[in-house]
Amino acid sequence: MHIEVGIIDPARLALANAAALALVAAQLPAVVRNPLVLPKAILAAVGFSAMMQIWHLPVGPSELHLIGATTIYMLFGFAPAMLGFALGLVLQAFLFEPGDIPHLGVNALSLMIPMVAAHYSFGRRLFDANLRDRFSLGKVLRIDAVYYAGVSAMVGFWLMISNDSFALADWATWVAAYFPVFVAEAVITFSVVSVIKGVRSNGLVSRMTEVNRLTFA
Repeated sequence: MHIEVGIIDPARLALANAAALALVAAQLPAVVRNPLVLPKAILAAVGFSAMMQIWHLPVGPSELHLIGATTIYMLFGFAPAMLGFALGLVLQAFLFEPGDIPHLGVNALSLMIPMVAAHYSFGRRLFDANLRDRFSLGKVLRIDAVYYAGVSAMVGFWLMISNDSFALADWATWVAAYFPVFVAEAVITFSVVSVIKGVRSNGLVSRMTEVNRLTFA
């Protein structure tokens, strides 16, 4: 989901940076209400960075990555996931990929806007005690589908407003290549949450994850 540096003009980059900062700022009230959001966000950033570094593959106009978005979301919740994406991208840019620094806002929006869509469409139902929507592989696949459709749309958007000629076929190749990654990540999320479920009575696990808010069959 990384966009090559240099193909988006500085004015649009400035707008992307401002929008990304606004999304980050929107999560700060959650930190004030619950200070544990901050350590959860740090854990989310570390997990996200590790998955991004484990495997990435250039395809067409962008790259394939293991993002771990739904895993992070299910374990730590919405605000920690959003902040974790931002912190993780900063961590990666300064430690591993300094060339990505100019595109921090672009890459953050590519991850954060789809997470907003996934949370408000289906994700938050799983954490709502009144709805009792049960956690299952099918529900994870549904949330992952919304998320990766959003990531694909964001990449297409950046390509359309870039200085390079937009090749629909290249973008479609990248989207198709992401399908097995989306399925793999859903299986990873289901497996990790199922394992954590077994130790959710542990005090540290209970405080530092959101697994206790999920309803299991």
